[in-house]
Amino acid sequence: MEDIRVIAQRTKDALARAGAQKAQYKVTMTETHEFNVDGGEFSLFRTLFDNSLSVTAYKDNKKGSAITNKLDDAAIGETIEVCLKTVESGIADEAYDFASGREPECFREGCYEPDVDKLFERTKELMEDIRIRHPKVIVEQLIVSHKKNHTLYQNTKGAEFEVFAGEYSFSIMFSAHEGEQTTSFFGCDAKTDKLDRPFIELGTVERELCDAEAQLATVPFDGKWEGVAVLTPGALASLLFSALYNFTSDSVILDKTSIWLDKLNQKVADEKLTVSIAPCDSRICCGERFTNDGFKSEDYDVIRDGVLLSYMLSLYVSNKSGYERAKNSSYSIVVEGGDTSYDDIIKNMKKGIVVGRFSGGEPGTNGDFSGSAKNSFLVEDGKIKGAVSEVMISGNLAEMLQNIVAVSKETVEDGSTVLPYIAVDKIVISGK
Repeated sequence: MEDIRVIAQRTKDALARAGAQKAQYKVTMTETHEFNVDGGEFSLFRTLFDNSLSVTAYKDNKKGSAITNKLDDAAIGETIEVCLKTVESGIADEAYDFASGREPECFREGCYEPDVDKLFERTKELMEDIRIRHPKVIVEQLIVSHKKNHTLYQNTKGAEFEVFAGEYSFSIMFSAHEGEQTTSFFGCDAKTDKLDRPFIELGTVERELCDAEAQLATVPFDGKWEGVAVLTPGALASLLFSALYNFTSDSVILDKTSIWLDKLNQKVADEKLTVSIAPCDSRICCGERFTNDGFKSEDYDVIRDGVLLSYMLSLYVSNKSGYERAKNSSYSIVVEGGDTSYDDIIKNMKKGIVVGRFSGGEPGTNGDFSGSAKNSFLVEDGKIKGAVSEVMISGNLAEMLQNIVAVSKETVEDGSTVLPYIAVDKIVISGK
């Protein structure tokens, strides 16, 4: 395989010959070892090799981009030609820019070289653990892999980042069966850079398997009321991602449609909530080390003790809006645990539900949301009464963050996020 720096130099030279006034480019070489399990049986082992080159060029304050999965001279030339054509057809904007250089940095993250034999053993162990602990569960599909990436980013203002990163990951889809009863599909995934723990102990795997078996005996949900919903880490991730996108992202700040516009350093959530974007946190597996604009990634708080401290902005929107650029461009969300155990959260509930997963359309820019509460359980008088089906929840994301009742001490780390269980009040809960 050709040296990644040779490819980067050829790209730089070709950009200069094509007339780009400034540019940034990223070369990535990926090797993946993958096991597939279908219907409970190993069906595939393969090794995949993927390459990519992404180029962004600027000329006369116009910007263009292109990408290719081939790294030979002809492909590089064609990609730059396409890139420059998009530049010519672009609209000039002085806000386009990227980071200036400093000393080149090199990062080595995770487990770069795989232990394929150990990975296979952990995969077999997971299947056996499910068979013994959860006999009613059938694994529909399991994909287990090790992926290593060698990435080199450079730009014509002198910035350079090189990353060697390796991680193990798995994604599992399953359902529970008993006689004529069957559940809908469940799914979960996790990432790790170590093989020192059984896969069933990672992320939410064990809890999801338990919940799948419990969902065999559901009852339809009747009635409608406003009450408390406990969001599991899976449900919280979905709604929190939507809130951050709708209130703090590039598009809503640039268009001035965010309801949190001009609310920096003001209280926008309950004081029990702190939301950090933290790709450098030790609990995040192979997190981002440089941004899309060529800056070194740093952790930062979007919300601290309920107060909005930062928007999640690129350099371009920062230049356009006057607000500070975000210190990274990732979505590695970390929400630290609170002071109440999950069991106590349940004990303190008069009536409500535990939401395993939220399924609904993208909320509007005002934050209104509505959708199905999947894999959910009814809580009455401090006890989980059982699984329920055909449940809908609705509310407003901004109001939801202000109506937090409790944040669990326990957090779930799946390699991509760190999230607790959060109980929120004034959620409309209804039967379909």
